[in-house]
Amino acid sequence: MSISLRIGIIGGSGWLGGAIADSILGAGLVDSRNLSLSYRSQQPDRFPNSFWTPDNQALADRSDVILLSVRPDDWRSLDVDASGKLVISVMAGIGLAALSRRHKTGRIVRALPNAAAEVAKSYTPWIGASDVTKHDRAVVRAIFEACGSEDEVARESDIDYLTGLSGSGPAFPALLAAAMMRDAVARGLPAEIARRAVNTVLAGAGRLLERRDDCPDDVVQTFVDYRGTTAVAIEGMRAAGFDASVAKGLSAAFEKSVSMGKVS
Repeated sequence: MSISLRIGIIGGSGWLGGAIADSILGAGLVDSRNLSLSYRSQQPDRFPNSFWTPDNQALADRSDVILLSVRPDDWRSLDVDASGKLVISVMAGIGLAALSRRHKTGRIVRALPNAAAEVAKSYTPWIGASDVTKHDRAVVRAIFEACGSEDEVARESDIDYLTGLSGSGPAFPALLAAAMMRDAVARGLPAEIARRAVNTVLAGAGRLLERRDDCPDDVVQTFVDYRGTTAVAIEGMRAAGFDASVAKGLSAAFEKSVSMGKVS
């Protein structure tokens, strides 16, 4: 799909905003001359054919679709009139109603891509307000399919929950990898070998799950049923509270997302 629209990314100099820009340009969804990005202090060297500005209202005025890619704390002082345009927020916590009031449009979408957008492997859940049109939805899908895969969800509470599960998701395999590497180094393996072993294992597991598209429980049970070293490792981790720790972390992320929306 090619979008003949002008797209603006408020916070385009940031990690996520830049990753989304790179993905939609790479997919040919927008001509670089129709892409606008804002920055706070210093203009990045990226996207030289696009329009860069420190003025967020100027960006909004020349855009048909506006992506908000700033920290929620920074959004609270962001005064941008979108005047009925399609606004897509990739911020955690800020609800549809608050976004609509602030930016003077009912065409609001909340989406939660993650850092894997940098390599076009993000998973992005999203939800649109009642004024979002069929064409708007096609635009949203095209943008986030360029970043990986996407799903429209039915409830805002689903977005708040998925803020932790998928929005923060790339951090969790990294957390596991860091714990595995620390254990390997503590047992005498050189750090470089430990790093390469752990990173390759995690990358391979991701590719395997993606290719097979099996339920993760089924994959785990296959290893458990084999009754080898992997089975005893899994059982040891679960006995130490692995599942409960994951659930506790996801619950904390959900509660944080909800609380961020309450103070908007």
